[in-house]
Amino acid sequence: MEFKDKVLKCRDCGAEFVFTAGEQEFYAEKGFQNEPTRCRDCRAAKKRARGEGGPREMYTVTCSACGRETQVPFKPRNDRPVYCKECFDSMRS
Repeated sequence: MEFKDKVLKCRDCGAEFVFTAGEQEFYAEKGFQNEPTRCRDCRAAKKRARGEGGPREMYTVTCSACGRETQVPFKPRNDRPVYCKECFDSMRS
């Protein structure tokens, strides 16, 4: 598939920005379904705003592999196993 630069409109500031062919190829490789809706400056501002909200909420869980208590930065669901960093890293390699 051949990609061509597209001009999109930022949903926050209304400015036009270019969604380059290279960015489109990257999105396709990663399996992203949606085009970006914010320009680079607004995306950066949104990331900064999220980071200024204080430390990330951590959840205490029991590792599904080794049984050790650990903390994770997401709310675990009962239908999915949760692993400590060491078990997760060993499973990935």
